[in-house]
Amino acid sequence: MRIGIPKEIKNHEYRVAITPAGVAQAVAAGHQVLVESGAGTAVDFSDAEYLAAGATLADGAGVFAAELVFKVKEPQPEEVARLQPGQWLFCYLHLAPAPELARALLAKGIHGVAFETVVDPAGHTPLLAPMSEIAGRLAIQAGMQALEMKHGGRGVLLAGVPGVAPGRVAILGGGVVGANAARIALGVGAEVTLLDRDGARLRHFDDLYGGRLLTRFSNPASIGEVLARSDLVVGAAYVHGRRAPHLINRDLLGALPRGAALVDVAIDQGGIAETSRPTTHSAPFYVEEGVVHYCVANMPGAVARTATLALAEATLPYLLRLADNPMAALERDPGFLAGLNVSAGRITHPGLAADLAPRPAP
Repeated sequence: MRIGIPKEIKNHEYRVAITPAGVAQAVAAGHQVLVESGAGTAVDFSDAEYLAAGATLADGAGVFAAELVFKVKEPQPEEVARLQPGQWLFCYLHLAPAPELARALLAKGIHGVAFETVVDPAGHTPLLAPMSEIAGRLAIQAGMQALEMKHGGRGVLLAGVPGVAPGRVAILGGGVVGANAARIALGVGAEVTLLDRDGARLRHFDDLYGGRLLTRFSNPASIGEVLARSDLVVGAAYVHGRRAPHLINRDLLGALPRGAALVDVAIDQGGIAETSRPTTHSAPFYVEEGVVHYCVANMPGAVARTATLALAEATLPYLLRLADNPMAALERDPGFLAGLNVSAGRITHPGLAADLAPRPAP
């Protein structure tokens, strides 16, 4: 099969879907790999390295003429225009909060397999996890910047100093993002409270950190109580393939101390706050209801070299199976089939179908 690897064009997106080592494996398996010139340059993979691995260099049109387009982020409008009817697309899609993109893919009959909804036999999301780990760790770094007064923050140092209490961090969600955010926040010396609905998960964190991490059952009352005393809130809730739950309405956000920060990692699934809207690495911050928001939808792009190496390692085995025989690969593995979001003009993921279904008139 011909596999096309485009250069990413989303704002400050420097990742590339495949490394030269991955190209060599795909070529050895009998596939032709078309790499857009310059696709890996930003993360120090030169065109010469891709050529040496067996790739064919192509322009954007050539890459998007391949039977299977393999990329990192959801196609941007100009990329959607280049997609071919009936083509296979393997990347992050995040369609629940993007009905226009979903409609465009449906209109072209694209077979869209989303990294974020592929599951393994244990029910985990192996293609989402590496980027969730990175985003969780970056969330604290971004939050510390948001708290600086030049961005409208309240001027709190999370680590504190001798004689001054550390900053307080609230993490909503105890999945991969939340776990990694907690690790970094505790590491810098902040006071950290993690909220989740799963009692077993809360017990796990309590055992892991010996009480250094405060845990609370997540419900509207506890969220309100914790937020009222927090300097930084990390939105880390994820519902498989669906829009993120709205855990913070405008009134609740207004209860936060003025100049507090919200890092909404769930923004690529619509965000956990009523006031969240996507931002970019070029303009990551905005202030609403007195709270500094950071809602960058491709956070791992900020550390693209690390992110590329982690993501490419996770996705390559799935790519090779998909390229051999797409439908057979999906039919043999229910977890891989869960990644199919749209196919031949139909929404194939039940959660996505529920989120995109027309709402009855009020």
